Amino acid sequence: MTYTKYSASGNDFVITHSFIEKDYSSDAIRLCNRTEGIGADGLVIIIPSNEADFKWLFYNSDGSHAAMCGNATRAVSHYAFTNNLVSSNEMQFLTGAGLIKSIVDENIVETQLTAPLVLKEEFEEDGFTWYLVDTGVPHLVAIVDDLESYNHELCAKMRHKHNANVNFAKIEDGIIKVRTYERGVEGETLACGTGMAACFLRANNLKLVGNSTFVYPKSGEQLTLSKKNGTIYFKGAVKKVFITNI
Repeated sequence: MTYTKYSASGNDFVITHSFIEKDYSSDAIRLCNRTEGIGADGLVIIIPSNEADFKWLFYNSDGSHAAMCGNATRAVSHYAFTNNLVSSNEMQFLTGAGLIKSIVDENIVETQLTAPLVLKEEFEEDGFTWYLVDTGVPHLVAIVDDLESYNHELCAKMRHKHNANVNFAKIEDGIIKVRTYERGVEGETLACGTGMAACFLRANNLKLVGNSTFVYPKSGEQLTLSKKNGTIYFKGAVKKVFITNI
């Protein structure tokens, strides 16, 4: 099969399309391996859909299934458009979390994320104030003064206790900087789209930022998060890294 590797704000993905819906978890483990495979944070398989332009099957690098991945929605939209899998640069596709809408403008992609769901209002644990929200997948958010507060052991503990990704966010001069520990990767990633959305939502609810702001993940790339009529929009650049046959 032909596979394309994409990078979206430091998150990298292997993407391909197929007419067969099946379990690709073993393929994800093999292809995402960074020493013996292509190397990526996740594998995305695009398959046909009768309800939308297409449907995706998303797998973390460990082979586990994920309902959503914000950065992957942008990469997949670009892939679908440039491979003529959709009729225009505006599309909608099905994920495990629901319907995603997106617009591709050259290498810039904006996606309309699924409606957020607050799972738990703020609570105190291990010296931090947390907020648990589902922006496609569950995310814990802690607003901090120093991003060096990020602690791998604490993140691993909170991830397993609450079955959620873990985010530390710092608000400075009206922008948000984020560090994220991701399930499936079981470590810190350079970026997490749904994590940035969760941090933006929390900061917006606290009136620390307005309805549109820049967000910077660990990769340092600039993304725009905005909220319109309760819907979160996520915009940024994607990069096609290479195409290979395996």
